[in-house]
Amino acid sequence: MLFSQHQNDVISVTSLNRMARDLLESGLPPMWIAGEISNLTLAASGHAYFSLKDERAQIRCVMFRNRLSGLGFRLQEGMQVELRGTVSLYEARGDYQINVDLMRSAGLGRLYEAFEQLKAKLAAEGLFDNRHKKALPSHPAAIGIVTSPAAAALRDVVTTLRRRMPSIPLILYPTPVQGDSAAAQIAAAIDAANLRQEVELLIVCRGGGSIEDLWAFNEEVVARAIARSTLPVISGVGHETDTTIADFVADHRAPTPTAAAELASPSREALQQGVDYAQRRLERALGRLLTDKSQQLDFLSRRLQHPGERLQRQRQLLQAQQLRLARASVQLLQARQRRLEQCQHRLQRTRPDLARWQQVLARRGDQLRQLIHQHWQQRQLVLARHQATLAAINPEAVLQRGYAIVQQQDGSVVRSAAQLRAGELLHIRLAEGETTAVVGQQQGRQSELPF
Repeated sequence: MLFSQHQNDVISVTSLNRMARDLLESGLPPMWIAGEISNLTLAASGHAYFSLKDERAQIRCVMFRNRLSGLGFRLQEGMQVELRGTVSLYEARGDYQINVDLMRSAGLGRLYEAFEQLKAKLAAEGLFDNRHKKALPSHPAAIGIVTSPAAAALRDVVTTLRRRMPSIPLILYPTPVQGDSAAAQIAAAIDAANLRQEVELLIVCRGGGSIEDLWAFNEEVVARAIARSTLPVISGVGHETDTTIADFVADHRAPTPTAAAELASPSREALQQGVDYAQRRLERALGRLLTDKSQQLDFLSRRLQHPGERLQRQRQLLQAQQLRLARASVQLLQARQRRLEQCQHRLQRTRPDLARWQQVLARRGDQLRQLIHQHWQQRQLVLARHQATLAAINPEAVLQRGYAIVQQQDGSVVRSAAQLRAGELLHIRLAEGETTAVVGQQQGRQSELPF
């Protein structure tokens, strides 16, 4: 579309950019374009910003979040893609760009393919293993920086190190960080630092850029120089989203050169705060210790006495003990004397009258002998009566008069002829001797014997 402008008409930049945008969007239809992704940035908003390039030219592109969310693959640096979009202009900056609607992968780019091949090779050799990673010194005596003297990254690193710990010496190992020969020179600088042993730590760094700008740090010669370094190496190449082979091989990877400087050096402020805190704790501890020792000294000083005073106190104590012993001895003697008197008094009251009791005992003895004699006489009389009675009823006496005792075989006394059977053997006891008899025929009932 053509337009004309009057000689006196003046337009603003905004108006010019808007007209250019309208011309581009109306004059060029949506089209498919092939190229390689470079300078990829995934914004926090979800939009993707990148450049699409070929061997001779490049153009800025933007793919908004609503289009990017439907993409079937993840955008990466160096990818060969085919995209469909509208040619437009970003009015705020006057940037000529393509608003991408569709995109499809056209295969990996040459650099990206070389990156992946080297990464796989070095990983298979174990150069990325954590067991090869060296620890960083907490307080390095000196720090070496491998970068270009003209790089903005050098200023950022030096500024950060001077702010955090200005007492640490810094040694620059200058080298180009971009170009065809940069990789070999970076490796030579790393080897020189290890050979000279002037520092305890190396920072390999440069600022952000495209994958081509950072390619020197993707070269095998740099990776192997970092791997054989006896000094710990921090890689601070590019921005946070940039990743290089050097990052994988290095002992520690920092997202930016400034972050690498912070990782390499202790913070003077943090150390000073730690020292201040330790000093305050030490002062409080010393204060408490001095207070405790002062109180202990006061206590001991109150207990401390002159030997003469101590002897005087011991002498007074001894005298007091002697007085107490004397009083206790007197009191004990008096108590024993009173006890003796009480016992003597009780003995006087309870001691028997022997003469009187002897007289009583003599009278009681006479009485006892009289009673025994009387009792003996009475018993003699009773015994005589019993003897006379016994003699009167004694069977032996009856037998002396001619009687006999007849007993059956079982020892029972025969009292009636009815008890006897013919032929029965009887035992007969006489006054003098014994005999047996056999029962003959009974002649009639006879009267019982009188006994």
